[in-house]
Amino acid sequence: MIFTSCPLRVSLFGGSSDNPLFVQQNGFGAVISFASNLKTYITINRDKFGYNQHKSKYIINYSTQEKVSSISEIQNDPVRVVLDYFDMPPIQVTLASDIYSQGSGLASSSSFIISLIKACLLFNNEDWTDHEICKLAYSLEVKFNRYCGYQDPYGCGIGGFKKIDFFDQDTVKYEMLPNDIFKDYSMYLKYTGISRNSKTILKDISANLKKIKPLLSLAEDAYNLLKKNEIKKVLDSLSLSWSQKKLTTPLITKNETVRKIDEQLTSDSSVLSHKLCGAGNGGFFLIFTEKDASFTMKHATKISVSNSGIFGKNLSNFTLS
Repeated sequence: MIFTSCPLRVSLFGGSSDNPLFVQQNGFGAVISFASNLKTYITINRDKFGYNQHKSKYIINYSTQEKVSSISEIQNDPVRVVLDYFDMPPIQVTLASDIYSQGSGLASSSSFIISLIKACLLFNNEDWTDHEICKLAYSLEVKFNRYCGYQDPYGCGIGGFKKIDFFDQDTVKYEMLPNDIFKDYSMYLKYTGISRNSKTILKDISANLKKIKPLLSLAEDAYNLLKKNEIKKVLDSLSLSWSQKKLTTPLITKNETVRKIDEQLTSDSSVLSHKLCGAGNGGFFLIFTEKDASFTMKHATKISVSNSGIFGKNLSNFTLS
């Protein structure tokens, strides 16, 4: 049995500027994000005499179970595209996560894809770099989500707190950032209780690319503030970025529950800054408080940064093309 995992990413600034159409038109996009201590998990195994070897069945276990005769019949998108790429024989695949992963806004699809790519590489005794895995993960995800942004696989697959620049011609540049922003503050994720499909929101944003530019400018401003270690101003910028994000499409806060939680967090004096993760209209809110603040909210979980890469390695700055 092979067991693998991959972090879920939390994006702070620049979301939507990693949209491939925006990068193509603008020539550049950038996000500031971190790999979190929350993960997805994959196990794969091939039985000796059972459904895999004797009956040539693929068994896929997640919130449901699939038992099929060919890879093309698999309904789970991440599993189907990865097994197809590696032309895997009949095996059993089990998916698990530290969170409600469907529509989380934390790039769970990308994280699952990376976890499964790792498992298939180990199954085939192949050795790839983290960079190669991230690049493949993106190319596979767009097979079932044409609106997928660049940041998700690269944000999950490379550990630590970082700025990621995206350029046309599939060039990606990383700059690892100091974790000082987290020293005097606590971070929480608050589950909205809503799972949503991001494709509709991402499609709408793709039709309004000019609204993304202010988010890119705010990401660059936040980067400059981080370099000066002006963390309080960074958190102020995060609030401003969230306000600007809501202007890109009304779909981001279409759900009444999302709007109510947003208002509750805005009025909570212990909350320094917050934003909804991912495309919007469900999933998780990210919340910053002072380190010793008495913040209590139902279904809010404290999180931290994971500094490990895909195979547990810490990475320096690099450019991938």
